[in-house]
Amino acid sequence: MIHHHPDNRTLTEHAAGTLALAPSICVTLHLNVCDQCRRAHRQLQDLGSALFERQAEASVPDRLLETVLARIDEEQAPLSHRPPPAAQGSPHLVQRLIQGDFKDLDWRHIGSSVQVCHLRTGDRENEFALYHIRAGGSIPHHTHRGNELTLVLEGGFSDEEGHYRAGDFIQRDASHRHSPTATLDRDCICVGVLDAPVRFTDWRFRPVNPFLRLQAR
Repeated sequence: MIHHHPDNRTLTEHAAGTLALAPSICVTLHLNVCDQCRRAHRQLQDLGSALFERQAEASVPDRLLETVLARIDEEQAPLSHRPPPAAQGSPHLVQRLIQGDFKDLDWRHIGSSVQVCHLRTGDRENEFALYHIRAGGSIPHHTHRGNELTLVLEGGFSDEEGHYRAGDFIQRDASHRHSPTATLDRDCICVGVLDAPVRFTDWRFRPVNPFLRLQAR
């Protein structure tokens, strides 16, 4: 059973289409497995549609139509030369993560019990990564210079504030200090989205803090 969900602001921004791409993918993955949030999400979308329909018509400049028609007549660049939309690869990424297809990803060891794989979403402001924590393994104590979203895909972990299983959605900020530790029964795989690098508080890892950079791409 899922016990941890996106807060109202995050869910509302996702329903309105204003949430940044990497966090949006994380929320989408949670919605795939959470009936409660899917119902709330549909209600938010219905509310947004109703409010939009009730808005009064806005006045526009008289020359607006002429401007739009003039742009239509402008020569368009060949499709092959246009940059791809930022979200072009996102549906495939979401489907792959839903299916649990992790084996051939480019995993990088960070310590003896943790692996990380940074994935490309097209979001240049937010890092999107998978973390693989070996059963019983831990990520060193750290806090955050910004916001962190975590979604458990497989297994589970505990930290100073609770215990989390597959489907749980956790939000952390600079007020939180924790050390996620995977359960003893199985490995944990989770999504992590950051808008700023973490800051290690464990004295053994503090020297690397000045060199940490956001891997947004």
